[in-house]
Amino acid sequence: MVSPTSPDAGPTPANTAEPRRYLVQTYGCQMNENDSERIAGLLEADGLEPAADLDDADVIVVNTCCIRENADNRLYSHLGHLKALKASRPGVEIVVGGCLAQKDRERVRERAPHVDLVLGTHNVHRAVDLLHDVRRTGPITEIWEETVLEDHQAFPSALAVQRDASYSAWLTIQIGCDNSCAFCIVPSVRGREISRPFGELLDEVGRLAAEGVVEITLLGQNVNSYGRDITTRLRGEPPDPYAAGPSWTADGAQRPRPLFADLLGAVAQVEGIRRVRYTSPHPKDLRPETIAAMADHGAVCPHLHLPLQSGNDSVLAAMHRGYTAERYLERLAAARAGIADLAVTTDIIVGFPGETEAQFVDTLAVVAEAGFDSAFTFVYSPRDGTEAASKVDRFVSAAVSAERMERLRAVVERSGREAHAARIGRVEEVIVERASKKDPNVLTGRTAQNKMVHFPVAAPIRFGSFANVVVTGAGGFYLLGELQEVTAGPRHRTRIPVVAR
Repeated sequence: MVSPTSPDAGPTPANTAEPRRYLVQTYGCQMNENDSERIAGLLEADGLEPAADLDDADVIVVNTCCIRENADNRLYSHLGHLKALKASRPGVEIVVGGCLAQKDRERVRERAPHVDLVLGTHNVHRAVDLLHDVRRTGPITEIWEETVLEDHQAFPSALAVQRDASYSAWLTIQIGCDNSCAFCIVPSVRGREISRPFGELLDEVGRLAAEGVVEITLLGQNVNSYGRDITTRLRGEPPDPYAAGPSWTADGAQRPRPLFADLLGAVAQVEGIRRVRYTSPHPKDLRPETIAAMADHGAVCPHLHLPLQSGNDSVLAAMHRGYTAERYLERLAAARAGIADLAVTTDIIVGFPGETEAQFVDTLAVVAEAGFDSAFTFVYSPRDGTEAASKVDRFVSAAVSAERMERLRAVVERSGREAHAARIGRVEEVIVERASKKDPNVLTGRTAQNKMVHFPVAAPIRFGSFANVVVTGAGGFYLLGELQEVTAGPRHRTRIPVVAR
C-alpha cells in the first residue's frame, strides 16, 4: 500500500439523490468479457449504476489482456489519459484488473501510481471489498497466485452478473490451462486447470433458462479438457454423481477422462436453451464423443473454433501444440463428416521464432486445404515469461511477418468468401442482436454457424427474437438478407428503470 487517496474518493452518502456510477472497459478474450460482467454485477449490487462515458463515471475499471504486446501499449496510454482525468476529478477511482495486472503488478503500480486498485485474475470476486478498503487506507495491489479450489466465489460464474444481452450468457466451466504452448502467457496469469462441478453448472444453466436466457456459451481456456481434473481427483473415491455428472459407469466406476461431451449434451437438453456454443477447444483434445454430442443435439451450434496456429510440423513442435498438421486435418475432416453444415474458424500465428519461408508456405497450404470460414490471424508477439520470448536470435523481422500476413489473409478471405457465397439463397435462422448505428432500420442477427446477417426491417423487432432471413448477398465477413418472418419473441424480461421522485 502507498499513501491514502483523497477523502473525495469515498462513497456518496446514502441520502444523496445522485448515485455513484461505474464504467468497465474490457480488453481481450471472452473470459475477460465474462469477468467484466461479473465486476459490473458486483458494483451494481453495491449500489452503483452504469455510467454513459468516462466523464460520467465515479469508478473506472480497466480489465486488461496480455496476449499481445500492443495490449501493454494501449493500457499505459489509456492510463495516462485517466491520470489527467483523475487530476481534474480527484474523487474518481481507477481499478486495473485482468491478465496484464496479474503479470505486471509492480509495473502497473510503478508506471501508474494514480491507480487506486490493482487486482488479478484469481480475486475478481473481491473487487468491491477491496474498493471499500481503498477508501479507508489508500491504493492497494492485491494479486493471488492461484485460485483456491474451495473458494467457489473465485469462479466468475458464481458471482453477481450484469450481462450485456439478457437472452445470451457466458458460462465459465473451467479456469486455467495445463498446456505449455511456447508462445502463450495464459497458464502464468490464469493458473492451472480447475473445472467447476458438473451438477453446479447444470443448476446454473437451469437458473439462466428460467430468467429467459436462450443461448449459452461455455467458456474455458482449454474448454474441451473440462472435467479431466475432476475425474483424476476423484479416482478411488466413492461415487459423487453431483460432482462428476455422467462420468460414472453403471457399476460406479470412474472414467478419468474429460467430461466435456457429457456436459455439452446435458446443457443442450435443458428446457428453454435453444443454442449452445463453446470456446476455445484444443485440437489435441477434440474427441469423437464431442463430435457426436454436437451432431446429436440440435441445440449445439454447428460452429467449431479450432486453433491451427501453424501448418508446419516443426513449428507446431516448437510451439508445443501436441499435434501435426496431418493430425489436425484428420480431426477437422472427422468433425465435418459428423456434423452437418459445420462452420469452422481458427487462429493462426505468423512469424513464430525461427519460422522459415518454406514453413510458412506449409501453413498457407494447410489453410487452403482446410477452407476456413474465417480466421483470427496474428503476427507473433513475444510475451515475457514464455519460452518463445527467449528466442530473440530467431525472431522474424517485422517486414517479413507483415508480408506473410498479407499473403495469409488473402488465402483466408478467399475461402471465407466462398463459404459465404454458398449460403446465398438459403433461409437462415438468426437471433436478432442489434441495430445498425448508421441505420436503425437495419438489424443484425447471428446464425447458428456464428455468421452475422444484416437485413432491413419495416418495424422494430426486439433483440433476442428468432427470425428466418433469406440470404441475398455475401461479403467476406458478413451476409446480407431479407426478413422472411419472426419465429419467436424473446423469453427474457425487459428491465424498466425506476426513478425515485
